[in-house]
Amino acid sequence: SKGSAKKNVRNSPNTGVMHCICVCAPTQGFSESPDLEFEYADTDKWSAELSELYSYTEGPEFLLNRKCFEEEFRTHVSDKKWTELDVAQHRAHAMRLLDGLEVITREKRLKVSRAILYMVQGTFAECSSEAEVQHWMRYNIFLLMDVGTFTALVELLNMEVDNSAACSSAVRKPAISLADSTDLRVLLNIMYLMVVTIQQEDPADSPEWRATRETFKTELGFPLYNNEPISVMLFGMVTKFCSGHAPHFPMKKVLMLLWKSILFTLGGFEQLQNIKVRKREELRLPPLPEDSIRVIRSMRAASPPASASDLIEQQQKRARREHKSLIKQDNLDAFNEKDPYKSDEPREDEDDNDDNDNSMDAEPFPMERDEVMPPLILHPPSERVNFPKGLPWAPKVREKDIEHFLESSRSKFIGYTLGNDTDTVVGLPRPIHESIRTLKQHKYISIAEIQIAKEDEFQKTPLSGGEEDVEMCSTELLYQGILPSLPQYMIALLKILLAAAPTSKAKTDSINILADVLPEEMPTTVLQSMKLGVDVNRHKEIIVKAISAILLLLLKHFKLNHVYQFEYMAQHLVFANCIPLILKFFNQNIISYITAKNSISVLDFPYCVVHELPELTAESLEAGDNNQFCWRNLFSCINLLRILNKLTKWKHSRTMMLVVFKSAPILKRALKVKQAMMQLYVLKLLKVQTKYLGRQWRKSNMKTMSAIYQKVRHRLNDDWAYGNDLDARPWDFQAEECALRANIERFNSRRYDNNQRNPDFLPVDNCLQSVLGQRVDLPEDFQMNYDLWLEREVFSKPISWEELLQ
Repeated sequence: SKGSAKKNVRNSPNTGVMHCICVCAPTQGFSESPDLEFEYADTDKWSAELSELYSYTEGPEFLLNRKCFEEEFRTHVSDKKWTELDVAQHRAHAMRLLDGLEVITREKRLKVSRAILYMVQGTFAECSSEAEVQHWMRYNIFLLMDVGTFTALVELLNMEVDNSAACSSAVRKPAISLADSTDLRVLLNIMYLMVVTIQQEDPADSPEWRATRETFKTELGFPLYNNEPISVMLFGMVTKFCSGHAPHFPMKKVLMLLWKSILFTLGGFEQLQNIKVRKREELRLPPLPEDSIRVIRSMRAASPPASASDLIEQQQKRARREHKSLIKQDNLDAFNEKDPYKSDEPREDEDDNDDNDNSMDAEPFPMERDEVMPPLILHPPSERVNFPKGLPWAPKVREKDIEHFLESSRSKFIGYTLGNDTDTVVGLPRPIHESIRTLKQHKYISIAEIQIAKEDEFQKTPLSGGEEDVEMCSTELLYQGILPSLPQYMIALLKILLAAAPTSKAKTDSINILADVLPEEMPTTVLQSMKLGVDVNRHKEIIVKAISAILLLLLKHFKLNHVYQFEYMAQHLVFANCIPLILKFFNQNIISYITAKNSISVLDFPYCVVHELPELTAESLEAGDNNQFCWRNLFSCINLLRILNKLTKWKHSRTMMLVVFKSAPILKRALKVKQAMMQLYVLKLLKVQTKYLGRQWRKSNMKTMSAIYQKVRHRLNDDWAYGNDLDARPWDFQAEECALRANIERFNSRRYDNNQRNPDFLPVDNCLQSVLGQRVDLPEDFQMNYDLWLEREVFSKPISWEELLQ
């Protein structure tokens, strides 16, 4: 506290400024909230991902599913319990249920679907604990997978999506509720639980289950269902919903199944890292300087910058101060001599120094009291300030940076340039030689650079370039599937994200995303209203979580597969106003969003089906759970920041959008969340725009600048903290986007558009024998009138063979 700091300063024999700093710095202008114990991963715990599938309004349906199963079960099986039967009996009943899905009557089909859903939910009535429910879930799901249930479900889902009667009925309704999407919800619930459970690996899994998992993973990614991957069909449902033709679609469940399908087929962040390492080896590039996942996990959160009220108070103190302490400056100089690389640290803590100055102003100035200043005792820096042992990231340099450096050096010392030559150093002074050597030591060639160079080569030499060897992996198949309608898919996802954002106001033209959470009869009591309010907020949070994860996964996988696939998706996100939308999302009290308690743990599956439910009260709903933060909301925030980083990295036109939309104060507020990974991505976004924000902003945000130096990767000759970079000149931003768009269109046209290939570049068969030997299928009417054609076109026309031969 300030009082204790003043006391320490007065009683200390050494009133040097660095002593004051180390006493005051930890508490001055910082919020002392604890670090959030959050570990970023592909998904939350399995139980949490299961519970988020269901809204609390769906609670009564658990017993309905059980009732449907037991009716079917008792009809064909004795009075034994499901858990008491052997494997053969289990399999026989699963086959009977599968046959029941093929009946014509909708009501009968829905009953069988509910019975299958009860199986997938772990036949919970016969279980006494959550662990037991999860055990039977896994067993039943692998059993159903083995008899071919998933394929039947996909066909049924296709049929429900194309059900025009249900769509037209929903469009005409003034208010849509849970009852309008019953058939779709049951099917999506079964499919989601199957995908999530089979994806979950367990060391105790049998070899058969592991083989089933790999087969299912392959089938999900390949166009086996309806000649398109399952993800493409789900994207189609998203666009149909957003167009207003199917307002009854349960969008939360569709998005969650889409996310988990992409995650399962393409792989999560660990798999992405492995693919990156493998691709670099194939391209004979140097290995990665570090494992980014491990580095980020080992980072610690920094204290957030001072709040606006603290800054105003400090400015008033500065105005009251009339002179600075010369002795204090000497102490700073002595400290800087001790550690020359940390010379900016005292400047970073200048706000804290100001408070210390004020605390000393209460006492007469030493020189005014004619007292002799006690000799300065320099303590080792380690006793007072704990500096990190090293920077977390190895610095990187691009080839382009080395070229720029050499070009400017040659212009300065020799008077001419050599273009892209980075080897000739004749005539340059020795320090420049050292600099070039250091830059080349840290040169980093990305996979994207190689891909762009190869694509340029294909475009320049379409004939001699040969055929491109495209690996038909799941990512490539998904891109080919969504390519024709990718812009519409991106717009649809962002529309839903906007409707689910907590900062969005309810508008008449916005889409209704609450179709699968609102009950048929609206609540009549305060308790019911509170429960529905929690349910609606939770519903929106889960939608944001799913969309943010879908977008980030697609961007990362497309970037690895081919950079122009990534650029195509990124550009359409930018055109659909993704950047201002994410900034709008963060323009709220982000601490409140991350610590929101929109969940009722006693109603979460599988807890609610195993335990006796206590009576809910308004107080218990208000209290919420005891968690320090909401995992899904922190996960969503980090994903959205990563998407923003992906969209703006090395794109000066998009960086200017961050500046124009005044993102700096919004992002700075997000630094208040004490979580290292989130802070890292906020600092990256602040770093790219620092040179555009002006000197005054940099001067008044030295704590933020220092955090950027400490946590974000260094580019050796990137003067991001100043405005001297040539790239900072805003004259050709439109041209930059247009050139990128032209490159993307050329890539898509060359690789995927077989109809529009230039006929001049197509190979020609000049061999007479092979041309004559080709089989040509003639139409039936031609074959029937072949004699007439011969007479008219051949025999009746004179042919001058001499002219033909000449």
